[in-house]
Amino acid sequence: MAARKSTKKPNVSAEELTKYYRDMLLIRRFEEKAGQLYGMGLIGGFCHLYIGQEAVVVGLEAAAEEGDKRITSYRDHGHMLACGMDPSGVMAELTGRAGGLSKGKGGSMHMFSKEKHFYGGHGIVGAQVPLGAGLAFADKYKDNGRVTFTYFGDGAANQGQVYETFNMAAIWDLPVIFVIENNQYAMGTAQARSTSTPDIYTRGQAFGIPGEAVDGMDVLAVKEASERATAHCRSGKGPYILEVKTYRYRGHSMSDPAKYRTREEVQKMRSERDPIEQVRDLLLTGKHATEEDLKAIDKEIKEVVNQSAEFARTSPEPALEELWTDIYA
Repeated sequence: MAARKSTKKPNVSAEELTKYYRDMLLIRRFEEKAGQLYGMGLIGGFCHLYIGQEAVVVGLEAAAEEGDKRITSYRDHGHMLACGMDPSGVMAELTGRAGGLSKGKGGSMHMFSKEKHFYGGHGIVGAQVPLGAGLAFADKYKDNGRVTFTYFGDGAANQGQVYETFNMAAIWDLPVIFVIENNQYAMGTAQARSTSTPDIYTRGQAFGIPGEAVDGMDVLAVKEASERATAHCRSGKGPYILEVKTYRYRGHSMSDPAKYRTREEVQKMRSERDPIEQVRDLLLTGKHATEEDLKAIDKEIKEVVNQSAEFARTSPEPALEELWTDIYA
């Protein structure tokens, strides 16, 4: 089954459409700047960029409510920004500075925000999936109507712990949305070479978990699917699987030359399917914004990102005493 696309214009206001454009553009510009800082040696360790996948998390967050939780893997900067975490705090964490949201101790892969109900990027492939079910279990126990968005990739979808979690989530009717961010190449192997099923979400059928595939390059299609999934979970019907078929423009990480695909393939996706350009066209053709309006938004976003980079460069290194804080053993 191919990714499900919008067949009609979703009922969104000009303000909502502009917000999606702004949110996706913030993620795109932030990640471009993070890539520059990595190249300058200001970001160490691993760094996995979200460029190309912006519509996934922005579309899903459009259906989130206050108190909903989210947990993901190491490609996590976009999720942080989409749920409202401060760009300066995120960038300072990337550079390992005291002003970072995890005080410079988490870096790119391990950031948290209790205030925004963001329970981290996780470096072990698939490890966040059972943790996400645990968050949903807590909400079911409290009967608070909240939903947990548990993100993982097409590569992680072949991990055994994912299916152990599916089984428990189905047995206990947990309010968890399993979001498979299928960018088609996992760490560097095409899905067709590593995965037996063309549509990964169908694996939930063995556990009685409904799901669907959705076009992850279309923010409005993702929003519609997210609304269906959250309604299912909030009504007490248990878990739901969304396979969001997307595409990353960069390699798996900054150290990946991505030789497993051609430049022509990437350029074709950029020119024909770019999620930000699709919304830009909707704003212009629908006369919701002018070219000047969109240029002003781009300028504003660049200023925010530049300020975050400056903060990340000038924030002090963590004090040595921080080695002994936030330790629970």
